[in-house]
Amino acid sequence: MVDDMNSIHQKAIAPGRVVVLYGGWSKEREVSLDGGQAVVRGLHASGVDAVGLDASEDWMSQLQALQPDQVFIMLHGSGGEDGVVQGALESMGLPYTGSGVLASALAMDKIRCKQFWFGIELPTPAFEVIDADSNWSAVLASLGGSAMVKPASEGSSLGMSKADSPAQLSEAWALARQYDDQVLAEQWLSGGEYTVAIVNGKALPTIKLETEREFYDYQAKYVADDTRYVCPCGLSTREENAIQALAIRAYESLGCSGWGRVDLMLGDDNQTYVLEVNTVPGMTDHSLVPMAAAAAGTSFNRLVLDILLGSTAVNASLAATQ
Repeated sequence: MVDDMNSIHQKAIAPGRVVVLYGGWSKEREVSLDGGQAVVRGLHASGVDAVGLDASEDWMSQLQALQPDQVFIMLHGSGGEDGVVQGALESMGLPYTGSGVLASALAMDKIRCKQFWFGIELPTPAFEVIDADSNWSAVLASLGGSAMVKPASEGSSLGMSKADSPAQLSEAWALARQYDDQVLAEQWLSGGEYTVAIVNGKALPTIKLETEREFYDYQAKYVADDTRYVCPCGLSTREENAIQALAIRAYESLGCSGWGRVDLMLGDDNQTYVLEVNTVPGMTDHSLVPMAAAAAGTSFNRLVLDILLGSTAVNASLAATQ
């Protein structure tokens, strides 16, 4: 229904003054600044009255002074992608792009997100929550001998590392613990890694990620020039349709809306597993959502406008029912 409404109202609804909220205070600040500024330029190119705002300590008063009609959220990580800013904007009565408070918080918390997915029997890698008192040998044995260790609530692959031995698992926990109080060890998957962008309820072309590094880490995402983004992804039409359907199922199960990106991997059993949902994906020149949009024939400027207008149409519909 939302998609139909968007197609009807996109041309009729003007977004008004838009503040792009970026920067912030998380460890993903630099990525957010880069992508947020690109979004401002893209909106300007489409004639939108847009202004960027770095979310500093007094960002709420600065935002009110700018008198926006709505906010384009380009904050990543803690404080921006976890429902905190979304809740603040709702308290101010300001419409915003992307997922709401609950969906943002749940998607950001990898532990509770995966617990939920296990509950609805959505395929996601086995995992254990680990701490300083964990039995490293037992944890590795339960996960098949190798593990990916992650901070529970961090993005951009920050603090992530692979562990193949108890000593490495202890070291990986210590690294991840620098980024978050809670850490999980996840079953290591060695198959292909894929990502599916979703904009206004529709999946964009699937991208396969290939890197010479051990896994698709921060360096591979934002620094390395030898990371390969394969699109078409090499899957058959049936296989790609299946992976996109799984991505949409994972995205919608959390109550996500507007836009986002779902990361998935193949296991040794040829099963596709959902890794995580990103509710505010990157929009830099290395980012995946713009790549997927380009593969679908959509320019960056049109992409950011579609995200904004999709949100505008939804907000207008909600206002009309109140």
